[in-house]
Amino acid sequence: MKDISLIAFDADDTLWECQTYFASVEKKYCDLLKHYAPVEEVSQALFATETANMDLLGYGSKAFILSLLENATQVSHGKLTSAEVTAIIKMGKSLLQLPGKPLEGVVTTMEKLRRSGLYRLVVFTKGELLDQESKFNRSGLRTYFDDFIVVSDKTPKAYERLCDQFGIGIEELLMVGNSFKSDVEPVLKLGGWAVHIPFHTIWQHEVVDEYEHPHLLKMKSFSELETLINEREQRLKVDRLQLRSI
Repeated sequence: MKDISLIAFDADDTLWECQTYFASVEKKYCDLLKHYAPVEEVSQALFATETANMDLLGYGSKAFILSLLENATQVSHGKLTSAEVTAIIKMGKSLLQLPGKPLEGVVTTMEKLRRSGLYRLVVFTKGELLDQESKFNRSGLRTYFDDFIVVSDKTPKAYERLCDQFGIGIEELLMVGNSFKSDVEPVLKLGGWAVHIPFHTIWQHEVVDEYEHPHLLKMKSFSELETLINEREQRLKVDRLQLRSI
C-alpha cells in the first residue's frame, strides 16, 4: 500500500450512524400497518417496493419516504387513512434530521490522518445530495476533508471518475467503508485497495457474500486506521535514514 495517495471514506455507518434510524422507522411503520397485514409481510413488501424504485429514485431518505407511502397504499389496498399518511410522512421526515454524530474514534483518527499530510482525504458516498450534505455539515467533520462527493450509486465507473478527478491511478486509491458490496468489491475489482469496517447492522440491499483479497484489510473499528499512519511514517523514516547513509 506504499503508493496510496487518496483515501476515500463512505459516510453512513462509517463516519456516522444511519441504518439503525432507518430500522427504527421501519419497525414503527410496520406496527402502524399491522392491522392491514402481518408485520413480516409489510416489511418484505417494503423491501420489494424499495428495490423496484431504486433505478428511478436512487438511495436516501427521500426515496425511502416515497417507498413507505407507495407500499402502505398497496398493503392497505387503498384504505390508508389521512392520519396514517401524516404519521408515515412524519416518520420519514425524521430521517432528514439525523444528528450526523461521528462514530467512536472517527474524530481522533481523522485528526491524525489530516495532520500526517500523507494523504488527500475525501468523503465518497451515495444518496441524495441535500440529505447527505446536511448530515455532513452537522457532523463537524468538514475540516478534515479535501472534498465531499455524493454519487447516485457506487459503481466501478463512479470510482474511475473519482480517480480521474484527483488525477491518480486506481492503485493509489484506498476506500474505507462498512458495505462490502458498495465500498469494497467495486474497488478491488478495479485493482484498488479497500478497508472494510463492518457496522453492527446493515441494510438488506447491501448484503453480499464476502471474501478475502490481497488488497483488502478488515478492521473492527475506525481507530485501527491509525496503524496505516504509523506504518507509513515509519517507512518514511527508514527511507530518510537510508538516503542519509548513501
